[in-house]
Amino acid sequence: MATLVNLVLFGCVLVFHTVVAAVMTRYFRIRLNTQIGAVVYSLFLIPVVLFLSTLVFSGVFGIGVDLGSPGAAFGVMIGMPLALGFTIDVLYVPSPDEYELPETRG
Repeated sequence: MATLVNLVLFGCVLVFHTVVAAVMTRYFRIRLNTQIGAVVYSLFLIPVVLFLSTLVFSGVFGIGVDLGSPGAAFGVMIGMPLALGFTIDVLYVPSPDEYELPETRG
């Protein structure tokens, strides 16, 4: 059975994963010139970072609750934050194209 402290820490890890996914999605959208490139990098690199973070938090620090199966753990710890982070960046943060940048000299 999960303790209250374990559940709070688990929630903090989920929030952290969501923020990481949103920031990485924003970074790929700003740095890459193509839309499909940002999507491909977001779908293949962010889960690797979230997986490594999950290994650190659940293995080294022992944070988390028993979700019953590896598939459930993957869905909750990687899939859900990836979807939320991507959605937050795409729907609620203005597109990088909407910002006007100063002209560079050179």
